[in-house]
Amino acid sequence: MNSMSSAGTGWFKSSYSSDSVACVQVKFEPGRVLIRDTKYRGAPDRRPMLTCSPADWAALTARIRAGEFDRR
Repeated sequence: MNSMSSAGTGWFKSSYSSDSVACVQVKFEPGRVLIRDTKYRGAPDRRPMLTCSPADWAALTARIRAGEFDRR
């Protein structure tokens, strides 16, 4: 994944997003992966996010790279 960090917070977004605020960010922590939408600008401790296992993240990104979710 081509990504860039968000000011030392541990959150990353794809560099393909450029300066867009409409993207998804990911943070890798021991035993889990956190996912959030950057459009939500509420207090950091109240931002909604998804959590998944590293194995689930790997499976999802493999399916994305394989084109399984491409619009036809």
